[in-house]
Amino acid sequence: MKRNSIGKLRRGAPTGAGAGSTGVTAAPTQPEAASLACGQGRKWDASAPSAYSIVVIGASLGGTKAISSLLSALPGHFPLPLAIVLHRGVDSDATLRHLFQSHSTLPVLEAEDKMPVAAGHVYLAPANYHLLIGKTGFSLSTEAPVASARPAIDVLFESASATYGSKTLGVLLTGASTDGALGAAKIRERGGIVVVQDPATAECPVMPQAAIGAAAASVILPLDAISGVLDELSQRQHRG
Repeated sequence: MKRNSIGKLRRGAPTGAGAGSTGVTAAPTQPEAASLACGQGRKWDASAPSAYSIVVIGASLGGTKAISSLLSALPGHFPLPLAIVLHRGVDSDATLRHLFQSHSTLPVLEAEDKMPVAAGHVYLAPANYHLLIGKTGFSLSTEAPVASARPAIDVLFESASATYGSKTLGVLLTGASTDGALGAAKIRERGGIVVVQDPATAECPVMPQAAIGAAAASVILPLDAISGVLDELSQRQHRG
């Protein structure tokens, strides 16, 4: 499996990020985010292209359980590809993939270099490699850790938003670091939607709090509500 390299990411400290945040206040919203939690879809032109092309998910401490729960609640007809970065040990690849597959009706694969991105599939970043998404598919990198992590959520989120722009859906779950906050902010900057787990429902609230503190959350939801929102968004069509 060939491993590609990437350039250095532009990084700055997230405003208000880290464990210092307490409680959850209303998230900054984009026009699309106003109806996310209520399940009230609009009427869309069935002949129009899909409004979203990719779901990117990041998690750290507590993420195995959170991702398993999210995948188990997604329907078998879920049409979008999902790419996942989870901070974990280097010897857990096969076990983790099989675990997620046991909770998902969608095929779960370990992403490989130059692997095309297919609808309705779940792709897991291999341990110790950054996962990126480009026009022709996935690429893997052994560049230095970002935010002390490899794979890093920021790397996945930034590359996905650079490739898909406003057609990117980001999900940031439980975790013990600030990785993902800057990548989530980039998704929002490029017009995508970022769903952040309510810290009150997270095994470790540091990661979602960092995204909220960086004004990177389009909407904040408890874990058990996120899959329903993703399903609703996946069925929306773009209106030109």
